[in-house]
Amino acid sequence: MPLLGPLIDRTIALNDRLIEQRHRLLPINAYKQQERQLKRLLRKAAFTEFGKYYRFYDILMAPDILKAFRERVPAYDYNSILHQWWHRTLEGENNICWPGRTKYFALSSGTSESASKRIPLTTDMIRSIKRASVKQILSARHFHFSPKIFEKRILMLGGSTDLNKRGNYFEGDLSGISARKIPFWFQVFYKPGKKIAKEKDWDKKLNEIARKASKWDVSILVGVPAWIQIMLERIIEYNNVETIHDIWPNLQCYVHSGVSYEPYRAGFKKLFGRPVVDIDTYLASEGFIAFADQPESEGMKMLLSTGNYYEFIPFDENHFDEDGELRTGSKALHIGETEEGRPYALLLTTCAGAWRYLLGDVIQFTSKERSEIIIVGRTKHYLSLTGEHLSVDNMNRAIEMVSKELAIDVREFAVAGIPYEDLFAHHWWIGCDDNVDAKLFQEKLDEQLKKLNDDYALERTSALKEVLVEILPTKFFIDWMRAYGKLGGQHKFPRVLKKTQLEDWLTFLESKKIRK
Repeated sequence: MPLLGPLIDRTIALNDRLIEQRHRLLPINAYKQQERQLKRLLRKAAFTEFGKYYRFYDILMAPDILKAFRERVPAYDYNSILHQWWHRTLEGENNICWPGRTKYFALSSGTSESASKRIPLTTDMIRSIKRASVKQILSARHFHFSPKIFEKRILMLGGSTDLNKRGNYFEGDLSGISARKIPFWFQVFYKPGKKIAKEKDWDKKLNEIARKASKWDVSILVGVPAWIQIMLERIIEYNNVETIHDIWPNLQCYVHSGVSYEPYRAGFKKLFGRPVVDIDTYLASEGFIAFADQPESEGMKMLLSTGNYYEFIPFDENHFDEDGELRTGSKALHIGETEEGRPYALLLTTCAGAWRYLLGDVIQFTSKERSEIIIVGRTKHYLSLTGEHLSVDNMNRAIEMVSKELAIDVREFAVAGIPYEDLFAHHWWIGCDDNVDAKLFQEKLDEQLKKLNDDYALERTSALKEVLVEILPTKFFIDWMRAYGKLGGQHKFPRVLKKTQLEDWLTFLESKKIRK
């Protein structure tokens, strides 16, 4: 479709001019945007069971709505909102936390707990995600893509569109539900297409994509890094070529989400024949939260007017215990009260009936002026056995630096805090298929973590006695995810293993040794 690229390019340019003009006449105020968003959500849900119980109309009449909202409605985590409210929605009741009946539930990736969570996905939330996606497309002009990028195909690698029917509702991976809801006009551009997207067997899906890849002209990739990397490797191997650009010469852009791209960057570079622009996206099962809209920005721009209201709880010992559980009486802040460079646990209120919902992610503002954030970890994916306060962001950066220094490709990793000689240790499992000495890796990893985190460096001189490293085949991580039904889609391997997940992982590794 040779006319489509210039048409979309002109539309994006016109949108940019309109935005610039609107900003000059009416400067954006994040606080006011969020206040308006909360008012809309409260009005829409005022006659739901949740809205009547917490007297939303009284909140709307308060002089300070944001303050009244956080004082009247408690913070919920998944288990508490499920047991008190969402279980009724799952049982088919209408108007519980959001007007109408909820037909779809997104299965979360479940990195914090072994079991997947069922997150309501309302019609309004599906529209919200579509609006956010359009905003992301319209930001493409900032990346200076050729107009031809919009004439080619977009490959979105996600969960199966063949959803599971569970009584009154359907459930599946958010990416599968989203692909099922793709507008008819977009079907022309969407790959791998309806038939392959419906496939539930992950290996069969990848094999079929590899078989047909040479017939497609793909310019944009969308998906979780671990699975996109596996897909690209399989395509390259099947077609006996050097890089993916030998198959898709017009590939210009990779849109990723789910986990940090940094540990995967070196591995992807080997698969690309020329530079590809990567764009970070914050799309959770609970909603579309942010995306990188400019190449020079360090963070992702938050979506403030598409159906989400955000609150921020300082992520420190005063608000969270050592297991990442929210302490009683912890106070949340609105966006106007936050500071740059400080970690916050994200509370989310959405048009899917999540109310003051503790998402589990820890974010940090890189720019208050532009409402830009980065994800620095998970509330339960921090390691602080002795006060080392090691975040997932620290881990990702350290793994990236060690990989570069040793010229190896680390595909997966996980860590656990364990007792060790009356004190403590960190036990790392590194997924790497290159030849690397575990002792050397341990020394380099420890060295980098000390540089990145002063608390870690201090604790390594006292209570944090040792760092243990095991190098494992990448296949072990994939096999573990397959065993727990978390292969492909938006699923990712948990970075920090605790309690049941750690027990499951150790049992799994023991079974691998027995089979040898």
